[in-house]
Amino acid sequence: MLVHTVFFWLKPELSDDDRDAFLGGIETLYDIDEAEDVFIGFPADTPKRPVIDDSYDVGLTVLLADVEAHNAYQEHPIHKAFVDTFKSHWARVLVFDVEEPPLEEDDED
Repeated sequence: MLVHTVFFWLKPELSDDDRDAFLGGIETLYDIDEAEDVFIGFPADTPKRPVIDDSYDVGLTVLLADVEAHNAYQEHPIHKAFVDTFKSHWARVLVFDVEEPPLEEDDED
């Protein structure tokens, strides 16, 4: 399993319509077959702590089977269209990809 997490800082000068269009665009990522699950959200109203960065505007988490599925997701026409259409909407984007380690085989055969 690979967890692809993206944080977007949108440009402050965007209109409400621009922000709504961005959210509509990010929702198209649900339609990519390689994406096993997609979660779109906003900073949670959790207690403030020094280790929490809640300065972003929109968070995206996509669950993918493996690196191969991730790579196909990145090249998918829907993903490419989202990036091409909305890259002008963000001031900053930060990506974290986390992969499960391979299972160790049991040596007790």
